Amino acid sequence: MPQQVVVTGGSGKLGRAVVADLLQHGWAVINVDQTSPPKDQGCPHVRIDLTDFGQAVESLTTIPEDGVDAVVHLAAIPAPGITSNAATFANNAPSTYNLFAAARLAGIRNVVWASSETVLGLPFDSPPPYIPVDENYPPRPESTYSLVKTLEELMAVQFCRWDPQLKMVGLRFSNVMTPDDYAGFAQFQQDPMLRKWNLWSYIDARDGAQAVRRALQWEATGTEVFIIANADSVMIESSASLAAKVFPGVKVRPDLGEHETMLSIDKARRILGYEPEHSWRDYL
Repeated sequence: MPQQVVVTGGSGKLGRAVVADLLQHGWAVINVDQTSPPKDQGCPHVRIDLTDFGQAVESLTTIPEDGVDAVVHLAAIPAPGITSNAATFANNAPSTYNLFAAARLAGIRNVVWASSETVLGLPFDSPPPYIPVDENYPPRPESTYSLVKTLEELMAVQFCRWDPQLKMVGLRFSNVMTPDDYAGFAQFQQDPMLRKWNLWSYIDARDGAQAVRRALQWEATGTEVFIIANADSVMIESSASLAAKVFPGVKVRPDLGEHETMLSIDKARRILGYEPEHSWRDYL
């Protein structure tokens, strides 16, 4: 019998790719989202408001008839500036707490959720401590959206302390792209400062989905976070050249590859076996 996973936000840009990938790899998926999915998504969809704790509990306990083995939490206001800071906090913080607490009540011990590259200090108006950045320095939230993501990571640590058998994996996704977006990358070449804010990084939604699946399959307990980006930058200019021009005082790893991502994915590669399979360069 296939494992059952609830994906919140399964109608979104990344969520659609995650649902498709999990279905392709034999998971039984339920999409929990206030937005309707594509008609051909291939799995049940339930409209749930995760800011309501009762609805969050129901989404993990009574709606799936055979129980839930795992949760992927992607639902959120997806970026700063979409609505007011207070509205972003009022939606995202309680939604994640409710989902985490509901999973604990339901006895679900495999939780993967979308953290964010923003906890690394985006938009890097203050330079990063070194390049490529990694998970080894403390979060530096510069927006309310990022503050919530930082609090989510702290919450996960405490939930896992309460239940030592629980696994909670936070994936710090870079800016999500699909092949339809790649035609717009030409404008970045004309003005590199357009993408300075996240060190010229991105994540193909299909590779983001791969990371989710690998995080679900990873056998571990406790809380862990991983940067999830593509292997290359969005630029034709070399990564070392961009770093030297825009962040002249920042130490750059000497063996930085020509177009290597400046959001390090070494940890995800080493622990999860994550390896990006897609690049915008394939669509030139």
